[in-house]
Amino acid sequence: MKISIGIDLGGMNIKGILLNENGEILFDHNMPTNDGPGGEWKENILAMVRYLESACAQQVELIGISCPGIANESNTCITHMPGRLAGLEHFIWEDFFGKKTFVINDAHAAIMAESRLGVLQAYKNAVLLTLGTGVGGAILINGELYQGLNQMAGHFGHTTLNVSDSEPSILGMPGSLEFALGNYSVKRRSAGRFESTLEIVNAYLGNDKFATWLWLDSVRKLALAIASLANSLSPEIVVLAGGITKAGDALFKPLQEFMDVYEFRPDNNKKTVIKQARFSDLSGAIGAAVFANSKI
Repeated sequence: MKISIGIDLGGMNIKGILLNENGEILFDHNMPTNDGPGGEWKENILAMVRYLESACAQQVELIGISCPGIANESNTCITHMPGRLAGLEHFIWEDFFGKKTFVINDAHAAIMAESRLGVLQAYKNAVLLTLGTGVGGAILINGELYQGLNQMAGHFGHTTLNVSDSEPSILGMPGSLEFALGNYSVKRRSAGRFESTLEIVNAYLGNDKFATWLWLDSVRKLALAIASLANSLSPEIVVLAGGITKAGDALFKPLQEFMDVYEFRPDNNKKTVIKQARFSDLSGAIGAAVFANSKI
């Protein structure tokens, strides 16, 4: 049975899986990214691939890589990824690993995983948001991934929510959803009190007043972004993926309450369905393997 490696290269962690042709995860592994100025992440991702190969009883010939940034048309490299993962731009993965390798934007990978194997199997038109170090996104139209001009479609994290916010996103957008919710900005948003979203959520659950304001403000802004996407794209469903979704009810309950306030529902029409991704923080790795298999 054909087995593929799927890798999700994130700003903080590298996630890897072995996936068989039936869509079953045979093995998964997680390790720190080590995103240093000299491109130290390359050593860790190579170690991940070697570890997964050693865990497989047969030779693996195909690798899919999911990572932030914009892929080229042949999906052999990322052409644009400012600000993080030094050395990623124009890095040819196939030369590095010595075997057939395809690369795809991490959010695009996530929606492929959910469309083929997860919660989107029954839907044709959908939006997915990845909530992690940053905020990514992807669009499914008539059951197919919509990549848009230069494969840029779905960069919802760089939607402006507050134009007066002085800190721009890595794409230059002021007051972005990514800054409002992404893990990378937690320390600055919290005036140094918290290091991660998990810390904020735990303090919120412990009734810390500052954490409660900080967390609910972020969730409110997420609801505003989703309501805006519903107004412009009118998807059947919005799926949330990524590590921040591990907050569970602490995320989804207040999010639905805010959606009840902001979403336009003419004539009491059905509200937009919001679901958690089936694969959570493994969706990028699974989608990368699915995508690689679709290219051969």
